[in-house]
Amino acid sequence: MRKIIIATIKSWNITNALKFKDKNHNKYDVQLVTKKEELTLDFVKKFNPEYIFFPHWSWIIPEEIYQNYNCIVFHMTDLPFGRGGSPLQNLISGKTYNTKISAIKVEKQIDAGKIYLKEDFNVKSGSAEEIFIDASNVTFLKMIPSIIENPPVFTQQVGEPVYFK
Repeated sequence: MRKIIIATIKSWNITNALKFKDKNHNKYDVQLVTKKEELTLDFVKKFNPEYIFFPHWSWIIPEEIYQNYNCIVFHMTDLPFGRGGSPLQNLISGKTYNTKISAIKVEKQIDAGKIYLKEDFNVKSGSAEEIFIDASNVTFLKMIPSIIENPPVFTQQVGEPVYFK
């Protein structure tokens, strides 16, 4: 059975992670991490996952984890545009409504990893919470299954990085 860790802190992602785990219990052994202190090298080593997914994670991922395991973070911009914090707020304030959710390899530099996959996404309508829920649905219903079942080829980010504050 394929092993997967999902590390997230937001309620909508936790709900979707639990649904994903339940729906796929015959295919994947899924461990959910919801606290920074739970994500330790010892825990990861013992579980030995094929992938560690980070939808909406607020902490730096330890180097000894991302260098030894296939760690993928999800970011709500068409990278390299919009590296850095608060992408939703920055997109809306900049009137950039059509964007992407980028699935990228975790590297030392924030949001600079190689691209696994991108999905179109629109942030124009709904409350911030509704937009985050929509992004979570795209992540859990489309992107994570696609990455697991059809491992994408890495591609470098193309273009000059634009950083959000």
